[in-house]
Amino acid sequence: MNTSKHPSVAEFRLSDFPAILFDMDGVITPTAEVHMRAWDRMFTEFLTERGISEPYTDHDYFDYVDGKPRYEGVDSFLKSRGIDLPWGEKTDDPSTETVCGLGNRKNDLVLTLLREEGVQPYPGTVALLDSLSDDVRIAVVSSSRNAEEVLTAAGLLDRFGVIVDGNVAEREGLPGKPAPDTFVHAAEQLGADPAAALVVEDAVSGVKAGAAGPFAAVLGVNRGVGAEKLYAAGATLVVDDLGVLA
Repeated sequence: MNTSKHPSVAEFRLSDFPAILFDMDGVITPTAEVHMRAWDRMFTEFLTERGISEPYTDHDYFDYVDGKPRYEGVDSFLKSRGIDLPWGEKTDDPSTETVCGLGNRKNDLVLTLLREEGVQPYPGTVALLDSLSDDVRIAVVSSSRNAEEVLTAAGLLDRFGVIVDGNVAEREGLPGKPAPDTFVHAAEQLGADPAAALVVEDAVSGVKAGAAGPFAAVLGVNRGVGAEKLYAAGATLVVDDLGVLA
């Protein structure tokens, strides 16, 4: 592949990669929208309770939260507003004013929305999955702790040989995105050389994780963050929908 410039869609061949590592939210399922709504509601309620007039916005989501493990996203946003809360424990009640408590409150909102509304995968992503050779090994690498539930709801759980989510990362002691470790672990679990693997991501932090690792390429999916930001983070190619590569 020509590394002196970004390849075109026509030049980018999925058959070049024996292993593909997919992010989930915003790449496979539009659950990024569900997460955005849950983050908005949780932070808006929290800021209102504290009498803070500067509102939480979509820009805050993309700048501080998108693609990061849940508690790190909470901490990052709070620091951006100069708010210092104790970290707490992952078992904290959602009503507790700790980083973990707020993260758990947001997770409860996500699960409620998923139960009430369900989730459908992106048609273009399903078309790409359908087009892949049986020889290609694929994994999901997500910061979410609900990856299996979401993939089950989307009818895609059995498509992936390996799932590395927030639970696996915690169990294995792997730092979250933008560190590349979860992607490297997924490639190794597939029995694939990370240096031959393709990372597929829609979040700046996820693209940075792919660019920081030994991977062959990073495919960015622009779901709203902007192609320029994804290229600046290290994407090899950015598309608006994976169906163009099917």
